[in-house]
Amino acid sequence: QLVESGGGLVQPGGSLRLSCIASGFTLEHATVAWFRQAPGKEPEGVSCSSTREGKEKYPDFVEGRFTTSRDSSKNTVYLQLNSLKPEDTARYYCAADTWGGSCPGVYNRWGQGTQVTVSS
Repeated sequence: QLVESGGGLVQPGGSLRLSCIASGFTLEHATVAWFRQAPGKEPEGVSCSSTREGKEKYPDFVEGRFTTSRDSSKNTVYLQLNSLKPEDTARYYCAADTWGGSCPGVYNRWGQGTQVTVSS
């Protein structure tokens, strides 16, 4: 099971840190991605973290504003969101590929999401 938290309402330019906590399996070697979906839009990936590759990948629209990190002791992956824009408003989901494939992974675990709203 994956559970996201940390979403909320933030003003443009603000920051949030989303958490993705796993239970029942370890994220230590998993490939973990964050996706988002805004109302009326298709889901889009915002990050992918692969321990096999030892690096994170982000789409161009992130522009260096988002960063992922892991805390193995807490079995948690974080997504730091900085310099948020109104167009970042969406529900954010984490997903895990427990086989630890290269990005993009084949995700077999999904969370329920956490809402991020960027508005003044």
